[in-house]
Amino acid sequence: MVVGDFPVEVDTLVVGAGPGGYVAAIRAAQLGQKVTIVDKGALGGVCLNVGCIPSKALIQAGHLAESAKGSEELGIKTEGVTIDFSKVQEWKGSVVNKLTSGVEGLLKGNKVDIVKGEAYFVDKNTAKVMDDKSSQTYKFKHCIVATGSSPIEIPTFKFSDRVLDSTGALNLKEVPKKLVVIGAGYVGSELGSAYANFGTEVTFLEGAKDILSGFEKQMTQLVKKRLKNKGATIITEAMAKGVEESADGVKVTYEAKGKEETIEADYVLVTVGRRPNTSEIGLEQAGIELDEKGLVKIDKQCRSSVDNIFAIGDIVAGPPLAHKASYEGKIAAEVIAGEKSEIDYLGVPAVAFTDPELATVGMTEKDAKDAGYDVKVGKFPFAANGRALSLNNSDGFLKLISRKEDGLVIGGQIAGPNASDMISEIGLAIEAGMTVEDIALTIHAHPTLGEITMEAAEVALGTPIHML
Repeated sequence: MVVGDFPVEVDTLVVGAGPGGYVAAIRAAQLGQKVTIVDKGALGGVCLNVGCIPSKALIQAGHLAESAKGSEELGIKTEGVTIDFSKVQEWKGSVVNKLTSGVEGLLKGNKVDIVKGEAYFVDKNTAKVMDDKSSQTYKFKHCIVATGSSPIEIPTFKFSDRVLDSTGALNLKEVPKKLVVIGAGYVGSELGSAYANFGTEVTFLEGAKDILSGFEKQMTQLVKKRLKNKGATIITEAMAKGVEESADGVKVTYEAKGKEETIEADYVLVTVGRRPNTSEIGLEQAGIELDEKGLVKIDKQCRSSVDNIFAIGDIVAGPPLAHKASYEGKIAAEVIAGEKSEIDYLGVPAVAFTDPELATVGMTEKDAKDAGYDVKVGKFPFAANGRALSLNNSDGFLKLISRKEDGLVIGGQIAGPNASDMISEIGLAIEAGMTVEDIALTIHAHPTLGEITMEAAEVALGTPIHML
């Protein structure tokens, strides 16, 4: 007897359970919608399982390994450090498990139906969800597509046991003696730095003129200096040509300064960007328009070319950041519920968990000048901050970008310890329409790194206390 595939009817179908999708599903449910979320992989997507969270856990373990070596400058000497990398991986996994199980609890607590499988669009109101054993049709009034992105594979560097993408690099069973990293953007620089802290000899091959191209040069210079101090080699304007694999290593061929060179290592990590997961899910069947990069075209409310289908996260234009995806997910859910929400990217921060950390929000000085603003820059060094000195970590600076006419804060950049946490105050100032005077008049606790933001505001006002 053949059992019919009777369609399941939902208000909102969310395709993809990463930081964009699961947040969208929860917000939609809070707003009274009957919601089903579908993902073929683990809840939390790339970010929670093989991206943001495990990479930060590995980075933290690397920092601890480095600090465990002691500091003669502070009078602390150690007799060698032993790293049990299997324990590091076990701890990293426990962090991931806590968060993914937490996401499941949040979805169920908000009465979101969780379905495991792969979604394929049949038309603008219908999708089939398939797993290994069965297929189920879903009829939806609205849909939010949040399928994320995948690492780009270079044709001459096919992923394997020795040629790694970011997931492979996060799951190594031992600390490599030598590692080649192709692409020194966010992911390559973060993971390369983490392994350098564990004692790996890291070589970066970057095609551009500098590493971390999304940040200002005076910020990236600090990261390069620290990497070199860890024994890393950075080769810019380098073109990776090919790789020879053996049972115990790789030989990477690259071209730099007109010469072809080779380098041997245990592994090669390829981090040259990500591509949107928009093919082979039937978007064309639903009439959804893509641009030349395969990104879904959306309006200011995350609506695609099809009125009832929304797209968020890595499959739409803009930086592939988890917090951007979550923000867009809330907007899409609210628009579906009839609220007048729309996206405004001015206050979206970007962070690199390198050493030191880098963070930026709003406009850079160049952005502001290019936009025609007459700007005032308040810049303050970590070296003049008591807390940074007491941490023995005083490289770096904070810049506040403001409009000269009224002191309105329109951007900020931080290079230094805890930049990832400190950037939020500047983001809040931008969102709230605050001025540098508002920040300067806010009493900041002493001694803290947060005082640096206040000090930079005072520099912009021309009334600095702790620098001439």
